[in-house]
Amino acid sequence: MTDTHRAPSPPYGFDDDEATRRLLRSRPPAVCLAWAGSVLGATVVSAHALRGGRSSAVHMLKVVRCDGDVDHVVLRRYVRAEVLTDEPDIAACEGRVLRFAEHVNVPSPRLLGADPTGTESGTPALLMSRLPGRIVWDPPHQERWLRRLVEVLPHIHAAPLGDDDGLRAFAPYAQRSYEPPKWSHRPAVWARAVEVFFGPRPPDEVVFVHRDFHPGNVLWRRGTVSGVVDWQSACTGPPSADVGHCRANLLRHGIDVAERFTHLWERLTGRRYHPWADVATLVGCLDELRARPPRDPTGVETVLARAVAELGGNSR
Repeated sequence: MTDTHRAPSPPYGFDDDEATRRLLRSRPPAVCLAWAGSVLGATVVSAHALRGGRSSAVHMLKVVRCDGDVDHVVLRRYVRAEVLTDEPDIAACEGRVLRFAEHVNVPSPRLLGADPTGTESGTPALLMSRLPGRIVWDPPHQERWLRRLVEVLPHIHAAPLGDDDGLRAFAPYAQRSYEPPKWSHRPAVWARAVEVFFGPRPPDEVVFVHRDFHPGNVLWRRGTVSGVVDWQSACTGPPSADVGHCRANLLRHGIDVAERFTHLWERLTGRRYHPWADVATLVGCLDELRARPPRDPTGVETVLARAVAELGGNSR
């Protein structure tokens, strides 16, 4: 008997047990810290887990170099077996993206070292430079915050693409199940959205996209953007993909904020946002939405219904 009818496991990063939290937050093993020290030509004197990050263990390392200088770097370790099963080359892909991002006119971490297979560090790992700044989700001046978020995207999307960049092509995130969330009041909208999700992608220009662009991956210092982090999902794809992903995250502030962000982007770039990106983003989060309902379920379904209606489907 096969296990095709077995209930899908929850998406990684949600409903984590204590063992998983220890896996992500505990001090990196000595072999990994020794590898980091050898790459940097320094001694690691401390490591503390950074907040956020569900697919990997991320630590800030304090290191002392041979000349006595003290520095701080970021260590990312891909320690979750399910992540490596889904994407066995994830560390190598992130390394290529970080090298490519050096040519983007946006502050991003520099790649300092990589062990894509974990041969030396014990698990696939990357060392990156530390960027100054902090994450801001609830700004005192929301309109200025939105405008400066928008101003980052044209720089990312303008990065020159080559034939040998090694970047992946955009693809919507596959889900373990495409059933509507239990909290849904509009299952027919989700059913139509899933059809669009699996249908042909609308024609659009192809640019470099961050793929995970939202306020949680943007750093601020003195009211200005000081850097963009978490580039591991970056790829080539339609610019609306980045806008749609950020829109979905901005729904925590309400639909009007997500719409203002979109209108600011359209005015700045002269591009038109494609509602397909709302479908690709929200259906691509179904596993997460079932495991952890959003702050505003009505808002999520309203945005999805509008997108389906604009794409010629039934919005009921």
